[in-house]
Amino acid sequence: MPLPTRAGLDAVPAYRQGRSAPVGASKLSSNESPHPPLPSVAQAVRDRLDGIHRYPDMSAAALRERLAARYGVDAAEVTVGAGSVEIASQLIHAVAGEGDEVVFAWRSFEAYPSLVRIAGATPVPVPLDADHGHDLEAMLAAITPHTRLIFVCNPNNPTGTVVGADELERFVAAVPHDVLVVVDEAYVHFDRTESHGAGIELFRRHPHVAVLHTFSKAYGLAGLRIGYAIAPVEVAENQRKVAVPFGVTDLAQAAALASLDAEDELATRIDEVVVQRDRLYTVLTAAGWPAVRSQANFVWVPAGERTAELESVLQAGGVIARAFAGEGIRISSGSTVDIDRVAAALATLRVEVDA
Repeated sequence: MPLPTRAGLDAVPAYRQGRSAPVGASKLSSNESPHPPLPSVAQAVRDRLDGIHRYPDMSAAALRERLAARYGVDAAEVTVGAGSVEIASQLIHAVAGEGDEVVFAWRSFEAYPSLVRIAGATPVPVPLDADHGHDLEAMLAAITPHTRLIFVCNPNNPTGTVVGADELERFVAAVPHDVLVVVDEAYVHFDRTESHGAGIELFRRHPHVAVLHTFSKAYGLAGLRIGYAIAPVEVAENQRKVAVPFGVTDLAQAAALASLDAEDELATRIDEVVVQRDRLYTVLTAAGWPAVRSQANFVWVPAGERTAELESVLQAGGVIARAFAGEGIRISSGSTVDIDRVAAALATLRVEVDA
């Protein structure tokens, strides 16, 4: 007799982690911070090591209170999870189930369709527009009586494009109030447009908005897994019901609090990442690749049929990036050395083509 398996999981692809890099190569496949932990953050983690035989505070009360004070919201509206992907999962499970629909742009965050299917709901991907951004009119047209949630990844992963604050305001106002709009701002710290952080203001003005943030990217805590959402109380209460108990470790909570104390230092690091991101865009376009101007910590190259070629050239030059077969390649912003390595790899290809 075969073991029982859940029907429908054949349609759920396993999440694919960015490829690891061999020693001496640049790992630009996972949008990680190129900087090691801040000394103060590392010390905060070390200070809690003697207590790892105890369960963490499941409510993350200290962190939630700190975030609530920072954003001027109620702590009951703040939820935490093991990274933004778990927070996204919580939000889906909190509002959608069998027979419900979840709308999102595509291509966008790779986990959205899988998380929706795991929740038993139906994913409704809406193609990006010609500029690799959200087609908000098409997303509005995709809403049906079964729609329960809409994700707006802003800046969008993997394209790095941004929905402007005014555009987003009009979109949210046009979405029925029984549909939750989740503004996924995992990359908001790298956004240098005037729309930076528009999600929080939308949350204040509209009853059907939630905002998703993470400590993985700008704060450099990807290995500790911690993210959070600010959502209407009734949604946040349901998130806590569906969250993995004790999913956020004591070490992660300590690191997050220490990171909030060190934001001035982190801001300098974020600025460095932005400088290298813009340099990466210039390097790519100068080499003739159709890179998209980004407001995240990566650059998207819609290389289409040449995706495998570009990936191979980068790999030969010691750069590991994230390829989406037949569509394009996403290259994370790294250190000066990392971007130097990208430039050298592309120069090799150009010489070969010219020859």
